[in-house]
Amino acid sequence: MTAVIQEFINEYGELLLDGTWETLVMTIVSTLVAYVIGVPVGVLLTISGPGALRPNRVLHTVLGWIVNIGRSIPFIILLVAMIPLTRLIMGTSLGVAGAIPPLIVSAAPFVGRMVEQSLAEVDDGLVEAAQSFGAGTWQIVTKVLLFESLPSLVRGATITFINLFGYSAMAGTVGAGGLGDIAIRYGYQRYQYDVMIVSVVLCVILVQIFQSLGNVLARHIDHHSR
Repeated sequence: MTAVIQEFINEYGELLLDGTWETLVMTIVSTLVAYVIGVPVGVLLTISGPGALRPNRVLHTVLGWIVNIGRSIPFIILLVAMIPLTRLIMGTSLGVAGAIPPLIVSAAPFVGRMVEQSLAEVDDGLVEAAQSFGAGTWQIVTKVLLFESLPSLVRGATITFINLFGYSAMAGTVGAGGLGDIAIRYGYQRYQYDVMIVSVVLCVILVQIFQSLGNVLARHIDHHSR
């Protein structure tokens, strides 16, 4: 048994390490950029709603429609539909570079809605207290809404990361690289089920690690539980 495992590692170890690294790069970069886009969208949705800090019916409706449409497109369809745009932006539609744009586009609307929900959980009394002290909209957003909802935002980031992790595996169907690509090329196309099983196990382990890290970080910064 030890000899079999050693032989497997010698033959596929480097391949699986490279696939793991590619998957992490795709997922982490896409999550970070999606939050750069999604957080402002979520904030605008929150403060432009009826009875909010800066009500704006047109802005709120348009953003809401964009977010809902973006969330309703299946990722595999988005992945294929964006191939020309991805080539234009990244110079290729294959590999890690080719997977990142559709991952970002699929995640940003989801992040925007999750941020909106997290901010909605903040006690209205805190916002009213800040207003009574003369705080402006920017101060309320940064020092009240975002600060108070930080644990929820971290949990949302963990959920987003895990979703994108799954999408990155799906991107392997069009040669995006990573563990999903390895599982498809070796496990499905070449009937090497041992490689596919190890790829899946690695995915499960990575998801569990990041879920645990997200939970620990959220509890650490949750000042309400102290």
